[in-house]
This record gives sequence, structure tokens and C-alpha cells, in this order.
Amino acid sequence: MRMSYLTPGGSDLYAPLSPELRTLALRGVVRSYPKKAVIINEGDMSDSLFVLLKGSVKVFSGGNSGREITFGRVYAGDYFGEMALDGAPRCASIITLEPCTCAVLSRANVSEHLAEEPKFVMNLVLRVIRRARCATEIARNMALLDVYGRLVTLLEAHDGMEDCRSASGGGLESLTHQDIASFLGASREMVSRLLKDLEKGGYITMATKRITLLKKLPTRW
Repeated sequence: MRMSYLTPGGSDLYAPLSPELRTLALRGVVRSYPKKAVIINEGDMSDSLFVLLKGSVKVFSGGNSGREITFGRVYAGDYFGEMALDGAPRCASIITLEPCTCAVLSRANVSEHLAEEPKFVMNLVLRVIRRARCATEIARNMALLDVYGRLVTLLEAHDGMEDCRSASGGGLESLTHQDIASFLGASREMVSRLLKDLEKGGYITMATKRITLLKKLPTRW
């Protein structure tokens, strides 16, 4: 009989998960993290995979200069950390955006699950492919486009949305100018100036943490 883990309020802690991900999560150890806790540090050696049961986290990479680039966010019902299952150092950092609860699994736990649930192998393969495509797109945009070009790409890809989809299929809700700057690898000041200029030009409207395109953005600014 499958066990059901309930929070003190009586809700099912595993409710956000799909059936196949729930089966995986039940193999792990449940851990809670406060807001702004760094769960994974870029460069660390670790083979743990995390199934996010509650909350949201940011995936990012930082440099010695203090600047960082955001790769995406992950929300409850999803998982992260699978890129380290090959035993290599972590290629990005993970920080909580709010109090989070995760089921933490070792490489051995995941291997056992894949052996018993072969259908989940394709889920994992597709996840890695999506992450690779996202990394390739980010690298291409950083190399070939200036900050304005990267901003246009971001805005046009998510026209009319309050959030920006990450590679894992989750969303980036309530984007601030700093959030956008981290996605673009630019300063907040530059992003704010470009957005204000576009608003003055009648190309966009800006509400509280929401940007709406009114007409096609110019290719150059």
C-alpha cells in the first residue's frame, strides 16, 4: 500500500507531483529549507537529485565580479539536480525563493528507480535535452546579440504572459527589472532604461511586474 505523507494542515505533501514523479519522491528523504537558502553551490561535488514538493527555486550561475545570470526557476511538482548524476561538479547554483520542501534522493536511489520504472528514463532524458537546448540558446544569445537584442528575444517569446517559462516547464512569476537583468546578463540600470525608452515609444506598457507588448519591437534601438 502506498503511503501518503500529510503536512500538519492535513494536505498531501506529494499532491503537486505526477504519479511517476511521486513514486520517485517517495524514495527520498524529506528536507525543508528557509527562503534564500543555497541548496546547491556551483562547482560542488554532489550526486543528489531534488524533487520539489513545495515552494520555488532559482537556477543561476555567478562570477567573481558579483554578476550572475539566471537560467530559470523550478516550481513545486518538478525536480532539479539531475545534471550531476554523472558524478561531475555542479554546473549551476540553486537558491530558494521562498520556504521550500524537497525530497532528496541519492544517485543510488535514482538508479534503483530507473531500474524498476524504465518509463521514467525517457522523462529524465527529455529533461536533460531541454536543459541542453536552453543552455545552447542562452550561450548563442549572449555571444551574438547585444543587451537590447536579448531583451527583445525575451519579451517577444513571452508576450502577454506574467511569467517566463523555464527549460523545465515551470514559470518565472512576477519578474522585476533585476530578474530580467539576471536573465540577460546585464545591469538592472540598463534594463530599466531600455524598458522605459520602449514604454515612452509606445511599444510596451508596464504594470506591477508585468510587461505587455503593444506593437512589434524595433530590431535595433
